[in-house]
Amino acid sequence: MPRFPGDIPAGVIPACILPFHDDLSLDLKSFAKHLQHTAAVPGLSAVTINAHSTEVASCTLDEQREVMDATVDAIGDKLAIVHGVYAEGSLEAARISKQATSQGAATLLVFPPGPFTMGQNADMVLAHFKRIADASDLPIIAFQYPLAGGQGYPRETLNRLFDEVPTVRAIKDWCNSVPQHERQIMDLQSRSRPVNVLTTHSAWLFSSLVLGCNGLLSGSGSVIADLQSELFHAVQANDLAKAKAVNARIRIMTQLFYSNPFVDMHNRMKEALVLLGRIPRAVVRPPLVKISQAEIERIRQGLIEAQLLPADKALAAE
Repeated sequence: MPRFPGDIPAGVIPACILPFHDDLSLDLKSFAKHLQHTAAVPGLSAVTINAHSTEVASCTLDEQREVMDATVDAIGDKLAIVHGVYAEGSLEAARISKQATSQGAATLLVFPPGPFTMGQNADMVLAHFKRIADASDLPIIAFQYPLAGGQGYPRETLNRLFDEVPTVRAIKDWCNSVPQHERQIMDLQSRSRPVNVLTTHSAWLFSSLVLGCNGLLSGSGSVIADLQSELFHAVQANDLAKAKAVNARIRIMTQLFYSNPFVDMHNRMKEALVLLGRIPRAVVRPPLVKISQAEIERIRQGLIEAQLLPADKALAAE
């Protein structure tokens, strides 16, 4: 299975969506096609599964195993696979980590466990990550939530985490604060054992990348992986003109995807994929519900404006 060089996650990492049948069962055939289409985009370093974009909160452990098996079958020889570790407790997180490792994952993306919504301290965080690290020797990406929400890790906690759990090699940064984001980029990527910052600030991706992130991990990559790859590599090459032009197209879509209510972001991405002909239906599992026809139409117009869907093709599909 492909791995990251030096086991340090970096580069462009789309988080793929998970199609369902009308009866809410997994549509793994359509999922495989979606994965293959995404993996064909030049300049990617990995894909992410069993995360927010695949509605992991609504998937059982057995279904997560099926999703991983389908991913390995579809693209396991092409790209590294980042496997989400989404669990309420540390024991379940360790089980998921062990399962993902045995199936061929390259990296684990560790979400804050549910109890952290009520607050956490450094000892809790260390205990959670150490249990995961004991179950798997894979490199870990720690998902950094906003500090204001109570789930984000303060700087002192992060420093202890990196010192005491050496397999933590990156953060997926969703701090939602430009000063904190910049400080984390400067501090973490300059450590003696670097910890990469992978931005997930998709609504302001251009400015985030210009600050110096060594990668991005984004659900909107399920639709616009090609644009994200172009943007990342243009910024890396210091080609500001190209980066600005690509960002103008990205911004059209991200304004639609990340509008309120924020929870519908991946719901909207599914509708975009249907309009683009990449998946057959935009079924989501409850408690999510289908978005309105008016919002679907706004997504259609956005795809046309972003030059992702020809206007004549959009009319033909009506």
